[in-house]
Amino acid sequence: MKNYIDHAISRSRTTLSIFFAVMIAGLVAYGSIPVELNPDVEVPVIVTTIIHDGISPEDAERLLTKPAELELKTLDGITQIDSFSSENAATIIVEFDIDFESSTALADIREAMNRAKARFPQNTEEPIIQEISAATLPVVQIAIGGEGVPERVLLRIAEDLQRRIEILPSVLEANMVGNREELLEAVVDPAKLETYGISNSAIVQTVTSNNRLIPAGQVDTGQGSFPVKVPGLIETAQDLYDLPLASNADGVLTVSDLADVRRTFKDATRYSYSNGSPSISLNIMKRNGGNLVETMAQVDEVVSALRPTLPPAVDVSYINNTAPLVIEQNMGLQGNMATAMVLVLIVVIATVGVRSGLLVTLAVPFSFFFAFIIISALGFTYNFMVIFGLLLGLGMLIDGAIVMVEYADRKMAEGLDSREAYKAAVARMFWPIMASTATTLAAFLPIMFWPGVAGEFMSYLPITVFAVLVGSLFYALLFAPTIGALLGRSQAATAQHQASLEDGNLDDVGPITAFYAKVLGLAVRMPGSVAILSVVVLVSIVVAYGRFGKGVEFFTGVEPNQSQVQVFARGNFSPAELRDIMLDVQERIMNVGHIKGIVMQSGAGQQQGGGQQSAPDLIGTIFIEMTDRRDRDVDGFELENLYREAIRNIPGVRAEVATIEQGPPVGKEIQLELSGEDLDQLFSEATRIRTYMEEVMGDELIDIDDTAPVPGIEWEMVVDRARAAMLGANMAEVGAAIQLMTNGIYMGDYRPNDSEEEVDIRIRYPAEYRGLDQLDSIRIGTANGPVPISTFVTLEAKPQVSSIQRVDGNRVVYVRANPAPGIVASNKLTELAQWLEANPPPSGVYTQFRGANEEQEQSAAFLAQAFSLAMALMAILLVTQFNSYYQALLILSSVLLSTAGVLLGLLTTGQTFSVILTGIGIVALAGIIVNNNIVLIDTFNVLRKEHKDWTLQEVIVQTGVQRLRPVFLTTFTTGFGLLPLAMHVSVDLIGAEIEVGGPITSQWVSLASAIVFGLSFATVLTLVVTPAMLALPDRMRALIKRLPLPKLRKKPQTPSYSA
Repeated sequence: MKNYIDHAISRSRTTLSIFFAVMIAGLVAYGSIPVELNPDVEVPVIVTTIIHDGISPEDAERLLTKPAELELKTLDGITQIDSFSSENAATIIVEFDIDFESSTALADIREAMNRAKARFPQNTEEPIIQEISAATLPVVQIAIGGEGVPERVLLRIAEDLQRRIEILPSVLEANMVGNREELLEAVVDPAKLETYGISNSAIVQTVTSNNRLIPAGQVDTGQGSFPVKVPGLIETAQDLYDLPLASNADGVLTVSDLADVRRTFKDATRYSYSNGSPSISLNIMKRNGGNLVETMAQVDEVVSALRPTLPPAVDVSYINNTAPLVIEQNMGLQGNMATAMVLVLIVVIATVGVRSGLLVTLAVPFSFFFAFIIISALGFTYNFMVIFGLLLGLGMLIDGAIVMVEYADRKMAEGLDSREAYKAAVARMFWPIMASTATTLAAFLPIMFWPGVAGEFMSYLPITVFAVLVGSLFYALLFAPTIGALLGRSQAATAQHQASLEDGNLDDVGPITAFYAKVLGLAVRMPGSVAILSVVVLVSIVVAYGRFGKGVEFFTGVEPNQSQVQVFARGNFSPAELRDIMLDVQERIMNVGHIKGIVMQSGAGQQQGGGQQSAPDLIGTIFIEMTDRRDRDVDGFELENLYREAIRNIPGVRAEVATIEQGPPVGKEIQLELSGEDLDQLFSEATRIRTYMEEVMGDELIDIDDTAPVPGIEWEMVVDRARAAMLGANMAEVGAAIQLMTNGIYMGDYRPNDSEEEVDIRIRYPAEYRGLDQLDSIRIGTANGPVPISTFVTLEAKPQVSSIQRVDGNRVVYVRANPAPGIVASNKLTELAQWLEANPPPSGVYTQFRGANEEQEQSAAFLAQAFSLAMALMAILLVTQFNSYYQALLILSSVLLSTAGVLLGLLTTGQTFSVILTGIGIVALAGIIVNNNIVLIDTFNVLRKEHKDWTLQEVIVQTGVQRLRPVFLTTFTTGFGLLPLAMHVSVDLIGAEIEVGGPITSQWVSLASAIVFGLSFATVLTLVVTPAMLALPDRMRALIKRLPLPKLRKKPQTPSYSA
């Protein structure tokens, strides 16, 4: 090992050039990494929609869903198949394994659907297959509105803006919400039809036959070839107006004589309001791997260029703009990391002096810049999981540099010059530093194989930690010794202290070291008592946590800056009635205040599978962007509770605040899946469980809902076919008359010059003739003259099933809820499970907990396996390093004891155990504890070999005294750096801001407190328990030797044998 450091120091300019090149390349890489809020998690989810007009939900399940499911079950890589059989269509949502290639998945689904088509009924439309990205949130919502501005003006502006934004390379799409489709409508007067004796079907036939593209071909005249054009398409409203319907010798009857033709919009099914006024919204989605901040800057540039051209009354505003949130979160966390670096610098300089302190602290920027090069090369985005990895790395990366610099200082105190001292430090500490880094990497290695969505989400973390630690290893073994050798000797003030430590003279050490030496001497004299005390403390903490712990959660709740309110109502409401309900809810929310922007959308959105799906009675969503938390007197959690209070007890309406999820998407925290074949049984069981949750657990649960279909009414037109035949009426005429009373008859479409989309042509009756009450007055033309359709058509009201949901071929209903603020979901789950055990569902109904609980159990099970595998890898590395099972076991036991420190911290602070954040904190803690113990035991082995004349107690005490300062430094720098976050205080050095609470601390407090408490507890173990345990084997051997063995001594003295 001396060879490479000799070359590095002798060619120091080359070494320094590489050092600065890495720093500059890291800085450039940092600038080029795309910034994002959450990691890009691409789950291959494919949605297939099979449309068949007029099919009922039961028939859709039997004739469309089941044949499709049969074919899909044969495919590889599918994790779940959800299906919704509803009126007119079946929707099948197929979720593939996270590692499955999306293009392959899409091709497989197409093939399966082609096979299934043979079993579908006739007239079923071609299945629509599309890939969706799971739980994608828009970068920003652009609301275009204004009081008194015509809808067509807003639509034209929105279309223009949509065109301009979708051209941007980093934008995937800009979905328009709140717009109505355009329509060319011919409103026919039924009285005039009757007067002229023209049937409904005659108008349909005329329009259809006169709106055709006719390929007339070419004419060859002998002098050239000329194309012939027959303009048969309807291109303007006037073309439809002038179409002839009938003619005789007196003249021609055109559509304009019977109908009023106008270009209008389809009847509204959804409404959109922004900041209280009607609007059209554009939801901007960015491409995967695109830079969120740059994308927003480009969008802003497009909007700014358009603003001057808009009418004065039109307002264009941003709602739920995620770019400022990302910048604030990332800059705030960077500011906290800068604070931690400065705190580390202060502690190190105070302990080892300015020169050595700077040398140690340089490890932080170097390791981070090295990590940025790796992150950039791998194509990662700079998201909060990467920052999480950097934050973890901050606690571990200076360990190697501290050990190296501290040992070199001691050698310089003995009289060696700086070059020789650092060469000696490398020779002595190369393998301990390599072993400690390797064991830390081993601790994080299994996390790379975390399965599922959570695993894809977490994969950024171990890779970032790997990059940081490899950078710190290069710095500690190559750059720190080279720079240290060039900087010269350490400060003379510490030289005497260092020398006395090295030669074993404890008379000249400081009072703290002397006191520690006495305590350690006492512990070494009675290692058995120390071992028993350690086990008792460990068991006591685990038992106490089991009894008084706050419970477990999947991911820590983060103080929100944005929120959304979902509104539910049951009944056959018209779109206008739904809009009025939504406006009432919006007004109640706006009265609470603290709102920067608000968007209301009435009407249900796209359905998602599994735990993410919305309840069937969802009638609309309100998106809220809160004002800056610094300008309000309540935090985000309290504000959400105020919104909950405002929307409680609205007659006939249920509203819930749906916090936007951080971490892997899992839906509501409590989800119970009921599966079975009998629909009525499933619905009644869902009602029973929901009633129990509302009445008994209602104080501790909120947002309780289920996915059982909403009861409704459908009108069935029963045609007496025999009577209709006697009157000379046919079903086509009856159907046409009823369609004219409702949405109108679709005649075809045309593409006007001022529209990008094709515009439908529909013919319908005027408003006063629409509706079921007009059934008596509507007449249809027959061979025997006009006949009222009420003579052979009767109306019957029938119960309606809105949809039937299936998961993996079984009919299912979900009952779901969230815990009330301050309540832990896992405790309520246990309570619900116990009640279900005491009150089981009827036979044929099966229950299973899904959602956050399922993810939590899977993640907890994986983390337990990962922890075991990490311990096994560490054990192999430690046995290789020390060639001793006992010493390897001793180091691994310190990891278990440090976990007790984390549990003690959770008990002290009253926090919940976050499976992801606290779990990862324990893994990181294992890395730090192992590092300290490796170097301590390595020092013990070296001292024992070098000083054979010392007693075991002297060797152990001397080991402890020599390692006191480096162990204290690594512990104190890590703990001190994370202490503000653990205490709910954000100290942003770059932004010059100190904040108590807030999103940054609420997000990272579980991780920071796990490391701070675990580390504090583990330091006592490293400095007292581990050295004492090194004396235990000798003490045990001595005790065994001292044991009296009287029977063995008496046997040779028996006279019978000697005779």
